[in-house]
Amino acid sequence: MKTRIFLTAALMLCSLSGCGGTASQSPAEHTEGSSAPETVTAETSLFDKYVSNTFISTGCNQVVHAPEGMSYRAYLPVEAAGEFEYCFYFSNAVDSTWGNGKDAHVGQAGSAYQINSAFIGYAAEPEGEVQQETPVTFEGAAQRTVTPEETFWSDPVQFNVPEGNYLVWTWTVTGETIPANEMSGLAPVYYDNNGNYIYTGQIPLPQLIGCDRAVERKVAFIGDSITQGCGTSQYGNAFWVADIAKEISDTASVWNLGLGYARASDCMQNGDWLQRATHADVVFVAFGTNDMVSGQYGVGAPNAASAIDIWLKDIAGVLKDAGCEVILFNAPPFDFAELQEGFRTELNTMVPGSAQECGVRFFDFAGILEDPANPQHALYGGHPDDEGCAAAARAILAEYGTLLRKAEGAA
Repeated sequence: MKTRIFLTAALMLCSLSGCGGTASQSPAEHTEGSSAPETVTAETSLFDKYVSNTFISTGCNQVVHAPEGMSYRAYLPVEAAGEFEYCFYFSNAVDSTWGNGKDAHVGQAGSAYQINSAFIGYAAEPEGEVQQETPVTFEGAAQRTVTPEETFWSDPVQFNVPEGNYLVWTWTVTGETIPANEMSGLAPVYYDNNGNYIYTGQIPLPQLIGCDRAVERKVAFIGDSITQGCGTSQYGNAFWVADIAKEISDTASVWNLGLGYARASDCMQNGDWLQRATHADVVFVAFGTNDMVSGQYGVGAPNAASAIDIWLKDIAGVLKDAGCEVILFNAPPFDFAELQEGFRTELNTMVPGSAQECGVRFFDFAGILEDPANPQHALYGGHPDDEGCAAAARAILAEYGTLLRKAEGAA
């Protein structure tokens, strides 16, 4: 395991040439005056103790409105079954922009909201009966008032998810604007309608489903909907991040930080989203598609390759400065119109050199997913289907499998 190098306010502002960190406050380890599960110091962090135990993305690219209160439930596949101490991390701000930003945008603060109750349990199948429902508390209390932009942890809770079962998160929250995840059919998620749980696309969740299992490597994937897994079979866990997680879960944890509609320009705001990634040992960075289509929030026009390249280098710089091993992807095919395909072609000529300039690794993601006879054509769809994701996972594991499974120097 690598020694954690924490970012501080002393980081230099990023230069126009990229590969530099951006001054930003790290995610709060606990709220002032709260009782955390362990003492947090520069050498030991709750992010070091608790690692992701689901490959489903639970970050925030949307918001929900629940002024009268609403109960939500998510059935989440786990990377490792069995009994662990769980602890959950929350951030009351939107990580990345959805569409044109009208509904939700990067850095948008959630309103104050109330956690009325929270529970974890397990179930054998989606919509199945929840077993062993166990309260999750906050500083010893069932309820908690959350302030705008606040980050915080739950209390630890010992819990066992039997092999082949889902971890079930259920909570009731009340608030005007609560950051949420647009799940896009990747996991079974519901809201309570008078005692009947009804499927919903948007659900507020903890940003980390953390547990204290011992791993050689903590691996994070930060990117857009292609990283999140959109376009694959509903509830099939057949997206490329999930495929990789299933292969390395015996020695590594996987934290999926992919979000639909996300842009490199969102990530480079260096908010809690990117800062969460700094706690991984290895981070894959995969952006570009939405920068070329929707563009930077508040600008409303596609971004040119040169701008995207700078953001990618700066993201890589923040992660590298934190001690992460970074793998930078180029932009995959998306059957673009002429303008966007021109941006993609230019960007993909720049990224290998930018990775070398930053002292990070480069992976030819586009080469796996494009049609060799017609490179602008997405061989498996713009959002790669199950087959395309399997091909991508195989290629990534072939090149980086050893790096992902074991710490460097480990036997």
